[in-house]
Amino acid sequence: MIATPDRTPLPRGFFDRPVLDVAPDLLGRLLVRTTPDGPIALRLTEVEAYDGPNDPGSHAYRGRTARNDVMFGPPGHVYVYFTYGMWHCMNLVCGPEGTARAVLLRAGEIVEGAELARKRRLSARNDKELAKGPARLATALGVDRALDGTDACTTEETPLRMLAGTPVPPDQVRSGPRTGVAGDGGIHPWRYWVANDPTVSPYRAHVPRRRSS
Repeated sequence: MIATPDRTPLPRGFFDRPVLDVAPDLLGRLLVRTTPDGPIALRLTEVEAYDGPNDPGSHAYRGRTARNDVMFGPPGHVYVYFTYGMWHCMNLVCGPEGTARAVLLRAGEIVEGAELARKRRLSARNDKELAKGPARLATALGVDRALDGTDACTTEETPLRMLAGTPVPPDQVRSGPRTGVAGDGGIHPWRYWVANDPTVSPYRAHVPRRRSS
């Protein structure tokens, strides 16, 4: 028998912990996106941890900027960035305010509102692909820079909220290098995913971008 996911909002204290504790603990949790057309709920199946100034792979490694400002704010808020001139990606800020730690939400299973997600992800071949990858996840949920800084811990009705869901047992959590992270940041096994889950994205090592001659 499958247990009904707990829809209690995650408290701020859940995120006010070391990023390497928060990241694997997010697996199985529910992310709810409220839209004018109805809610979309996603069960997280893959995430990556970014350890702020200690992590060459982090947007905050070289300090605070207008782009990454939310990372330095209170835990439990949403950090959204725009990448490659075409995609948005969504993170959850964690750790004490000012430390700039965050968890990138890489993939998940749409468990409610799939019909709404399908309208945004017309290229998905099936529902398992709707949020299989960080840009696909943000697209399926309709997340963009307008939602940067959203408080995901509030009990009020906000565009994005994190609920307790059903945590994944530790023996079902896997870890390995982060996707596409180069240099010293590429050695950390800070990508976490649910074992054998079909919504998890494939691992891809960093490939240097070629400059046109």
